[in-house]
Amino acid sequence: MEITAAKVKELREKTGIGMMKCKEALTECAGDFEKAVDYLRKKGLAAADKKGGRSTNEGRVAGYIHTTNKIGVLLEINCETDFVAKGDEFGGLAKDICMQIAASSPIAVSREDIPADVIEREKEIYKEQAKGKPENIVDKIVDGKLNAYFKNICLLEQPFIRDTSVAIGDLIKEKISKFGENITVARFVRYQLGENA
Repeated sequence: MEITAAKVKELREKTGIGMMKCKEALTECAGDFEKAVDYLRKKGLAAADKKGGRSTNEGRVAGYIHTTNKIGVLLEINCETDFVAKGDEFGGLAKDICMQIAASSPIAVSREDIPADVIEREKEIYKEQAKGKPENIVDKIVDGKLNAYFKNICLLEQPFIRDTSVAIGDLIKEKISKFGENITVARFVRYQLGENA
């Protein structure tokens, strides 16, 4: 199948990735547009993982107040350069994450932020619930419930409210790939009227 300039341009507009990489993806996927999108996403996530260790000393503090004026969020999101931090797309990512926090009430950025004693308490509850099941299945049940628990309370593991097929962590990795910089969520706070801190 012929790889036309128009098809390369369309892929670039959809993904935000450079023309040469888009042409490479279409060539690798024999001109199949959807496969090329997936190819670029996989490549991008791998590249994002490599950038994960780089320091993030720039960024912004973003805020969001829900239309009811009863929920508010403050978020610190970091990147590597002032150039990216001041960009509209980075600002859009920050706003999306603030809205995610307002809607989904995570209590931690990642599972690494959950205290070990809380995790142990959850495991004990899940083991108790699985009592009577064969021993080799209990561990699988506990692991499954623990992963569901993390997906519910950890921001990076939550399904993105605008596209539930993508986790917030993967959304950030896509932006890392696009910007060529590491991006981290440093911290957040969510306020809800009538809730005690």
